[in-house]
Amino acid sequence: MNTDLLGVIVTFAITVLLSYPLGRYIARVFKGEKTWLDFMAPLERLIFRLCGIDPKKGMNWKEFLKAMLTINLLWFVYGFFLLMHQDKLPLNPDGNPGQTPDLAFNSIVSFVTNTNLQDYSGESGATYLTQLLVFTFLQFTSAATGIACLIALFNGLREKTTNNLGNFWSIFVKSITRLLLPLSIVVSVILVFNGTPSSFKGKDTIITMQGDTVQVSRGPAAAMIAIKQLGTNGGGYFGANSAHPFENPTYLTNMVELISIVLISMALVFALGFYIRKKKFAYIIFGVMSLFFVLFCINNIYFESKGNPAIARLGIAQHTGSMEGKEVRFGAASTAYWSVITTSTSNGSVNGMHDSLMPLSGGIVILDMMINALYGGVGVGLLNYYIYIIIAVFIAGLMVGRTPEFMGHKVEAREVKIAALVTLLCAFLIKGGTALASYIFVHHPNADWAVKPSGWLNNPGFHGFSEMLYQYTSSTANNGSGFEGLADNNVFWNVTAGVVMILARFIPIIGPVAIGGLLANKKFIPESAGTLQTDSVTFGVMTIAVIVIITALSYFPPLALGPVAEYLNMR
Repeated sequence: MNTDLLGVIVTFAITVLLSYPLGRYIARVFKGEKTWLDFMAPLERLIFRLCGIDPKKGMNWKEFLKAMLTINLLWFVYGFFLLMHQDKLPLNPDGNPGQTPDLAFNSIVSFVTNTNLQDYSGESGATYLTQLLVFTFLQFTSAATGIACLIALFNGLREKTTNNLGNFWSIFVKSITRLLLPLSIVVSVILVFNGTPSSFKGKDTIITMQGDTVQVSRGPAAAMIAIKQLGTNGGGYFGANSAHPFENPTYLTNMVELISIVLISMALVFALGFYIRKKKFAYIIFGVMSLFFVLFCINNIYFESKGNPAIARLGIAQHTGSMEGKEVRFGAASTAYWSVITTSTSNGSVNGMHDSLMPLSGGIVILDMMINALYGGVGVGLLNYYIYIIIAVFIAGLMVGRTPEFMGHKVEAREVKIAALVTLLCAFLIKGGTALASYIFVHHPNADWAVKPSGWLNNPGFHGFSEMLYQYTSSTANNGSGFEGLADNNVFWNVTAGVVMILARFIPIIGPVAIGGLLANKKFIPESAGTLQTDSVTFGVMTIAVIVIITALSYFPPLALGPVAEYLNMR
């Protein structure tokens, strides 16, 4: 146990140490300063010239969002038809079939929105062509979309008064050429040298030590796995995700992938400080995020390392902790740490099955996604945190009896309404979706139009409710992991989760960018003795209180019906 815990601590420490210089580098890239990857500039100019784009043309927040939404719609149409007809396209040595319309809808929405919720099994539900030209491609573009929208917010915060949030196309391309692609090459090389496949050969036939003949899937997996982690995408090349020995062969690759999951998201927090020249403000944000993160890790590592009380009552010692659904290569502590880090970001990859977590550990990862701002997805984590900041500024203004201000701009009714809308929408999608599924499961268990709800759950009762709650929480947080006791590849789950993913991806992006654009366009108000200091520990505590209160008011009832009730019942 001590060795397992030491591995977790070392992994987190390395991540923090790497994220700080990476944050400085990111700020230099998007400020237009010289970096060691400037040799990519000719390639970027070629892309702009071929596409007829002027990268120096500024955009206001409406033009910026229009460009972002338009290109994402194009990718949706492109990927949808490729997935439906993948069986008729090349690079399909295993003869995998095309996806049904509802599954193709869910899959393409999932990858366009950076969710990577997979209702198909990776090695049998996609071909080499769609793994590369749809899923791997979209893992780059969805991550770059989130980064571009965050940099737009940075531009609004940096200037005293401006209508220019930057050029979407320029930021988008640089996010790939200067950040995502170089890091992905490094990670994929490490994976290849440790045993991850990277070829176009079909399934291999092997004979096991027991004498059984089995077919083992292969393919160009390393490239997809690298960007799935770095871009907080999380989609598995293989169905078992990073619990599969090809996706995550050794403890070294386990550490590399854990670092990759949160590296860019953490670095973007530091990049904020360097970019807008307010490093103390960035440190406060990092401190608030890390406080929640560490507390969640302590909870999950404790309960997973302690073991299952139901087994303990039988008098069976559990020296290795609760190992159900976990890989012996990594141990209970590492899997518990992964469960928190993958839900603190919108990554969603797993190195063990979340459905097998102890009740309160499962409850923590659900709560983590409900907050959806602890480091968060690449770019969008800080956008989500920005909503909490606006609400905290508004409440603080009411408490002291003056007009709320943030970064020298008045926060008025319009900005607060947008922030409230985003917050309420997420709660509605999670609880409304879970309520609908629960109603159908109870009152229409054999309905053909819902594809036999009686067969949805492997675990009825409190845990079954948690499985349905997890699915909509994961979809709303654009996370993509799941409690895999849920039979989700049917019309009901494919369509409803797909709709939730679309709304929960783009409205929480549109809201903060719109708020940032509206505030940046207002007259700048110099600091005075009565100005709220947002880079103080006091404001950090205020933000913590806002996060706790909003989350408790929104989500305590479903958490009480699921993980908490299961925990009490188990004891």
